[in-house]
Amino acid sequence: MSEKWTLDPAGHEVTVRNKTFWGLATVRGVFKTVHGEGVLAEDGTGEGLVTVESASLDTRLAKRDTHLRSSDFFDVERHPTFQFAADRIGPVSADSAEVQVQGTLKVRDVVKPLTFIAHADRRADSVTLTATIPYTRADFGMTWNQLGMMAAKGEIGVKLRFTRQS
Repeated sequence: MSEKWTLDPAGHEVTVRNKTFWGLATVRGVFKTVHGEGVLAEDGTGEGLVTVESASLDTRLAKRDTHLRSSDFFDVERHPTFQFAADRIGPVSADSAEVQVQGTLKVRDVVKPLTFIAHADRRADSVTLTATIPYTRADFGMTWNQLGMMAAKGEIGVKLRFTRQS
């Protein structure tokens, strides 16, 4: 029998990191509003959907946040959310806490396949998935780069705690 799981509103962190100033500094932002749900099958595999509100990005600098919300980057007016749909989450091996996650990432209406390894910490009524996922901004139509000062690639960090629904 399948179990339904919901993202714990207090148990998540979705971050983005990108080098800037020609690699001399790293900009880190946190998305404050994230929703998610999933299903875990008896065989230990799962699937799910995580939705992030693009406008909830906080880099602790208001002017930068406003620019990141503009059409140069997330274009939150036209694309208020981005999503990761996990088609399959399964153990890497029987004795490992790592899982392979396969799915699609949709940002600005661009959908790209994405596969990565996450660490799974399973407790009685919760499971926390932690991963660092590389990305390339241009793959999602984010090509603004004044004076070439931003690195083309960055990282998405996720820590997502799901709780079992009764």
